[in-house]
Amino acid sequence: MKRATTSASMFFRAIGTATPGTRYTKAECLEAFQKSDWYARLDARSHMIARTVLQHDNGIEARRLAVDSIGDVFSIDPNTLIQRFLAHAPALAAQAAEQALARSSLEPRDIGAVIVSTCTGYLCPGLSGYVIERLGLRTDVQAYDLVGQGCAAALPNLQLARALLVSGGCEHVLSVCVEISSAAMYLDNDPGVLISACLFGDGAGAAILSRDPAPAMAPAPDGRRIEWIDSTSLIDPGKRQALMFEQRDGMLRNILTRAVPGLAAESARRVLDTVLDRAGVHVSDISAWIMHAGGRDVLLALERKFELQARDFRYSAAMLREYGNLSSAFIYFVFEAALADDAPPGWWWLSSFGAGFSCHGALLKVSK
Repeated sequence: MKRATTSASMFFRAIGTATPGTRYTKAECLEAFQKSDWYARLDARSHMIARTVLQHDNGIEARRLAVDSIGDVFSIDPNTLIQRFLAHAPALAAQAAEQALARSSLEPRDIGAVIVSTCTGYLCPGLSGYVIERLGLRTDVQAYDLVGQGCAAALPNLQLARALLVSGGCEHVLSVCVEISSAAMYLDNDPGVLISACLFGDGAGAAILSRDPAPAMAPAPDGRRIEWIDSTSLIDPGKRQALMFEQRDGMLRNILTRAVPGLAAESARRVLDTVLDRAGVHVSDISAWIMHAGGRDVLLALERKFELQARDFRYSAAMLREYGNLSSAFIYFVFEAALADDAPPGWWWLSSFGAGFSCHGALLKVSK
């Protein structure tokens, strides 16, 4: 079998995640919606859609939201949403980053670059400065803020980290994705808008990437070496209307269409085949699938397109059920779940997709 090789490598040293402390079930969300002023503003069809999504198995049982009570999520106006993002995005980003740093055996002074991705809010100066401040990183650290890449952002973030490491500009990079989806809340009678409101949760994920392998990879029970081997991206701007944010009334309004599951599965398969062909690796050689879920229908479409079983995507399904769709942060939770379960070594596949329409994938080599 042909093996993939690289002239310069990137290794995962640690993963960290963070969510708001309060857990809300979909039953609680439906009850709060029915008690809110918004219920009377929306039509009977919208009431039916919300009940259908939140009363039946949609692959999600609970979400963490950055509000003191579930009723607060229905306070939807530009100033409230902006303040929600400012109050919670820096804090969650820093919490996930602190956890990853603590697990990495590195000190804040060792981090040479920090990359922060988000799509649910905008700050200037960006979130990277807040992470630098809260972690006590060096004042000469390279800082990058990436915005507008939606659920797919984790992989471009990691691709930039690899470029920085390969260039020799630094030894260790902190990668962070944080989304406060409750700060991008919008309601109207559009089915896609309503379904989006029932899917997304708040959270942050972080990774420490290094030019050389780490002595151990937490939270695995034993040390393991996780190397980034190869990756590719696929972007089809002609399909951007299928999944995107638009600005309306000073707020972010999510556009979600029925085409998304099929687009995600088709794009993800093309990205997978491209990288595996270059590496001489077969689908059956993959021992762990670290996939963005999107939603239950997306996972089902991926199973069919990849010709795999539900068990193969068990980590994605488990994180979706407990946290909902965390947008760009989701992939770090899936990665952490695979590590905690001591997933078998060998070839792992890491993939995210979202606005653009874009899809990205990376082949990882895992050894103990």
